[in-house]
Amino acid sequence: MGKPLSDIVPFDPVAGTHILAVLHAACFPDPWDAAAISALLVAPGAFAYAHDDGFVLARVAGGEAEILTLAVAPPARGRGLGRALLRAAILGAQERGAETMFLEVGADNPHALALYAGLGFAKVGMRKAYYSAISGSGDALVLRLSLPADFA
Repeated sequence: MGKPLSDIVPFDPVAGTHILAVLHAACFPDPWDAAAISALLVAPGAFAYAHDDGFVLARVAGGEAEILTLAVAPPARGRGLGRALLRAAILGAQERGAETMFLEVGADNPHALALYAGLGFAKVGMRKAYYSAISGSGDALVLRLSLPADFA
């Protein structure tokens, strides 16, 4: 911890995904391992931004972007890193031609819901039992953001 938010950089998959898997495990009860993250990163349109205390993984296809995961280490939460990572992903998606962005978020996660609402995401649907029982309620809200985003 301690690096400035400006230290968010595009993640280079050649560097290895072990560190991202460690961050993901610190954030989620059902984490992705390094192999799963690597498999996502080599898919067409996939990209990630990273910081020592968090990362965001997204993809773009057919004019649509999707946030696949956002992980911020628990001690680093509440300091704007999640917002900064999302902004980087939103701008990265725009640069890759996306006109809209989607994500799923646990319906029982008020902090994440507030973060996404603050960036302009709006609810467009719900997926019942999307997450495992380990992760909480299991229901996910589907959120959408029209691009280009206005961060005023």
